[in-house]
Amino acid sequence: MEFTSYMDQALDQARAAADRGEVPVGAVVVRDGVVLAVAGNRTRELNDPTAHAEVLAIRAACAAEGAERLSGAYLYVTLEPCPMCAAAISNARIARLYYGAGDPKSGGVAQGARVFDHPQCHHVPEVYDGLREVEASDLLVSFFAAKR
Repeated sequence: MEFTSYMDQALDQARAAADRGEVPVGAVVVRDGVVLAVAGNRTRELNDPTAHAEVLAIRAACAAEGAERLSGAYLYVTLEPCPMCAAAISNARIARLYYGAGDPKSGGVAQGARVFDHPQCHHVPEVYDGLREVEASDLLVSFFAAKR
C-alpha cells in the first residue's frame, strides 16, 4: 500500500489562516483516501479560543459523517496539537495523527501535557511527527517575525 500525504492541503490551510491574520495552522481529516474536512485556525475571526484548525476540521468531518466519532480517519496538521486538540483527537477516535512542526511551548502530544500518555486517555492514535516539518515551522517563524 502506497502512502499518500495530505500535508500539502494542511499547509495550504495554514497559509490561508496566516492571510487572515490567524496563527498559521492547518488541518485535514481523511478517511480511505477521501478528504472529509479541511480547516485553518479561526480563533480571532470567530472570537473563539477553541477554533483551532484541528477542532474545526474534526467538527466539520463529524458533521459531514453525521457521527461523533471518526474511526479509521487520519488527521494531518501542520503543528503539534495542543492539549485541547489532542483530547478532541482522542474523543473523535482519530486512527492516525500526522503533524509537521513540534511545539515546545504549547504542544500536548510529544511535549508538555502528553495527553495520549495519560491513563485517562481512552483512545490513542498512531502518531507520526515531522511530516514537512521545515515548511510548517518556517510558516510559523515568518508569521511571528512579521508581527514583531
